[in-house]
Amino acid sequence: MNMIFLTIFKDWGQTVLVDGVILLALIGIAIGRLPRLKMNRATIAFAGAAFLIALGGISAEEAARAIDLSTLILILSMMIITANLKFSGFFDLAGNLVLRAADRPRKLLGLVMVSSAVLSALFLNDTICIMLTPLVAVLCKRAKRDPVPYLIALALSANIGSAATIIGNPQNMLIGASSGIPFGRFLSRLAIPSVLGLLVAYFLTVIVFKMEFAGNEKITVTDLAQEGLSDQRLYKPLLYKSLIAILIMIIAFILDAPVYAAAMVAAALLLTTRRIKPERVFAELDWTIIAFFGGLFIITAAVAKTSAFSWFVAKALPLVGQSMAGLSAFTLVLSNLISNVPAVMLMRPLAQYFADTEQFYLVLAMASTYAGNLTLLGSVANLIVAEIAKRFDIDISFGTYLKVGLPTTLVTIMLGTLYIMM
Repeated sequence: MNMIFLTIFKDWGQTVLVDGVILLALIGIAIGRLPRLKMNRATIAFAGAAFLIALGGISAEEAARAIDLSTLILILSMMIITANLKFSGFFDLAGNLVLRAADRPRKLLGLVMVSSAVLSALFLNDTICIMLTPLVAVLCKRAKRDPVPYLIALALSANIGSAATIIGNPQNMLIGASSGIPFGRFLSRLAIPSVLGLLVAYFLTVIVFKMEFAGNEKITVTDLAQEGLSDQRLYKPLLYKSLIAILIMIIAFILDAPVYAAAMVAAALLLTTRRIKPERVFAELDWTIIAFFGGLFIITAAVAKTSAFSWFVAKALPLVGQSMAGLSAFTLVLSNLISNVPAVMLMRPLAQYFADTEQFYLVLAMASTYAGNLTLLGSVANLIVAEIAKRFDIDISFGTYLKVGLPTTLVTIMLGTLYIMM
């Protein structure tokens, strides 16, 4: 009798500890930190995964199988390509060309949003926000325009544009690897919702900040090089090589080659060089994303083994049913509770319960990405813009962002869901 009691108590204690680690890790990932600890999302995910293995919440073999190498290879390859483009001066060139073409407030807004969306569809949206935010902030201040609406629009459009392709953001990369949807097919289904979403965000920004866009006065653009942000020097050999590698990658996508393999070959071409030391390239890579994803794969695999997740599936499926609208709403809520990448990881297993799994994955990609526009804290891209803006004494408040972010999110998710269901 005592042995039975001890066994039950031991099992109960282990379950409590495992569930506690999972809950603490998900809360930390959602808010980005843990009280009194100097930890970010990456370290929380990595440490949480390690503790779950140690506590027996998931075996070491199961943890190794849970890590999706194709997703990690894709993310790493795209970061290598982006680093080479940065060294070539591509982002400075693109940003300055766009800003110099803008001579009216509404035209500036439109050009900032289109460039942000297009570049985010091709490269990681977080990277685009890092590159463009200083350029937009400086231009607006020098032109004596209010920089807040333009910077908010930059973040909104980066998220919206990134939803159009498998390589636009981390959650889409994950969905692309899980679903097997070809690059062209994914683009053909989500490009139109992203274009419509961009138009919605543009008009809502103009309406909310009507004082900024009421007039049609000419904007005087001065030389951005004076601010030390861009000297317009291009490293043309690397630029041409990078563009050729990207072209080869896109052709491979069109020919339905595995997305991670095509990106890996393009990255390998850029790493085969006599000019740039590999240390420079690898110093530019955000290894925290790799650590974050690796840990998160293990945590979500452990979550899937818990009774709480079984209860979650049992309760969630009747609410969602086969309804794409219900799936969108559920994804919107969950993405803003625990962040979009963990939400996508947790919801992937639900695909098996849907008759049309492709539609499920497309709605999940669209809704989880657009959900990031709801609040200033909704996506990393938003936070990047807000933090960089502070360096230029520009304050983007939570409430000001919400005036545009809330209606933009609701309208874009509704339009996106309706389009995918067609």
